[in-house]
Amino acid sequence: MVHQYNNNGYNIVLDVNSGAIHVVDDVSYDVIALYEDHTPEEIVAELSGKYSEAEVKEACEEVASLEKDGELFTKDEYENYIMDFKKRPTVVKALCLHIAHDCNLACRYCFAEEGEYHGHRELMSYEVGKKALDFLIANSGSRRNLEVDFFGGEPLMNWQVVKDLVKYGREQEKLHDKKFRFTLTTNGVLLNDEVMEFANKEMGNVVLSIDGRKEVHDHMRPFRNGKGSYDLIVPKFQQFAESRNQDKYYVRGTFTHYNLDFADDVLHLADLGFKQISVEPVVAEDSEEYALREEDLPKLFAEYDKLAAEMVERKKSGKDFNFFHFMIDLEGGPCVAKRLSGCGSGTEYLAVTPWGDFYPCHQFVGNEEFLMGNVWDGVKRTDIRDEFKCCNVYAKEKCRNCFARFYCSGGCAANSYHFHGNINDAYDIGCELQKKRIECAIMIKAAEAEMEVEG
Repeated sequence: MVHQYNNNGYNIVLDVNSGAIHVVDDVSYDVIALYEDHTPEEIVAELSGKYSEAEVKEACEEVASLEKDGELFTKDEYENYIMDFKKRPTVVKALCLHIAHDCNLACRYCFAEEGEYHGHRELMSYEVGKKALDFLIANSGSRRNLEVDFFGGEPLMNWQVVKDLVKYGREQEKLHDKKFRFTLTTNGVLLNDEVMEFANKEMGNVVLSIDGRKEVHDHMRPFRNGKGSYDLIVPKFQQFAESRNQDKYYVRGTFTHYNLDFADDVLHLADLGFKQISVEPVVAEDSEEYALREEDLPKLFAEYDKLAAEMVERKKSGKDFNFFHFMIDLEGGPCVAKRLSGCGSGTEYLAVTPWGDFYPCHQFVGNEEFLMGNVWDGVKRTDIRDEFKCCNVYAKEKCRNCFARFYCSGGCAANSYHFHGNINDAYDIGCELQKKRIECAIMIKAAEAEMEVEG
């Protein structure tokens, strides 16, 4: 399978199954489009009005050579592989600890209902968190590296328990030959020097929630009294990012129907000095005014193109930054199994409520249909685990023949469920945006390679 597209002046050809990427001239681009279904003679005839016979023949020979070398028109050999991989015993390697089902903001798009998750406000106790870490250690098999995400609501509303659990985890590392990577997501309202110092010592990554420009952020992320939070958090986030040497953090925003010009929000965050940026599309029902709609797609595609082109220019002038959705590893990256099966929700990764219940991930919390067990009794609904275990790109009709399947891993199971009622479908608007991001990411790599050649 081959995917061809034009982006910011580059003719790009992706051989999907091998991952080989080619930046080609116009004649090669047109030859590749005809190559599988036409003989060289037919291709020469078809393109005779655009190129000379010699040009087309030379391009045909080059394409044939690439095919022979396994860099074009390669076959998919992974379907049986992923099915065999899925038969392996399940180990848990990551937990999302809902340390606080409470929040001090009232974000308009919050899927967690201001931290309540369709339930009631509650903070996780040390005892529940301790049992969660014990469960993770006991169910991680021979895997040494484990991850625990402190999530909410707003985790800093339960900061002492966060610190106590990190201390407990560090003690258990030595006893069980494990290594915890702790991460934290915060809206920044309660961020202070003590939190920053502790996080810089103990947190492998920190996610800082901000949506971009002041008017955009304050409209969607106000306090409960309606007052905006931008002016309070920005200086703190700038200080925090600098204290982490502009690494191992993200400022993470959400764009909605209200700011379809979201590239300006990304660039605003870059202009504030942030080097690690993620601004992602909101996922919401059509009934919500802020929801993205199919008619928004052309504008959003243009914004991604605009952002990609600007990032290339900033790279040239030494003002570069990382945009999470454009970060793509063409040399290595995740293993094939990970590329095909995704985040591991419901199997390798579980969410834990303040009272100790297990769900496949944070976006399923509160839906009793997906209640899998708890920290005391373990995973009891193995049928749910097995359903998620079989979730991969070959289980989804929309993914099987999609060029992006090795990069997006079939998309988010929760989004699929919320829009289609099952985890083996795909959220269509999300798919279109993901494909566009991948195209832009590859274009940026092509531009960077060109910069290296030019010196």
